Amino acid sequence: MSVSDGRQGQEEFQKWYQARYNQVKPKPPILKNVFWAFVVGGLICTLGQVIQTYFISLGLSQKEAAGPTSAVLIFLAALFTGLGVYDELGRKAGAGSIVPITGFANSIVAPAMEYKREGYVFGVGAKMFVIAGPVIVYGLVTAVLIGLAYWSFR
Repeated sequence: MSVSDGRQGQEEFQKWYQARYNQVKPKPPILKNVFWAFVVGGLICTLGQVIQTYFISLGLSQKEAAGPTSAVLIFLAALFTGLGVYDELGRKAGAGSIVPITGFANSIVAPAMEYKREGYVFGVGAKMFVIAGPVIVYGLVTAVLIGLAYWSFR
């Protein structure tokens, strides 16, 4: 038996295994998932609109109300992540729970909560940006490049 015979047998086994796996894996309930993503994402966005309307009613302009609205949504997402509520919401709503600002807050707080047993420096501090870190770096670099391009072509 040569080495190529062993590889061919392994490739055949992998093909057989993949076909068998595709037969028995559960099919996701797509319509149900889409429905819950739409409902939860819509409710998060509606909550954001209610918060912004509240700040506008206090006398802020729409542009001025954007910052406090974002801060409140980030705080609520971080709080609900810490309490374990956001994870349950994510299981039910899937993509609907990752509406940009609340999902981003969740992606920062969740690893910090997971690694808090390792301490504040090596656990929370080091692991907080595991998921969100590349997004922050990419956003910062892109902003600098666009700013330089704007400045140079002005």
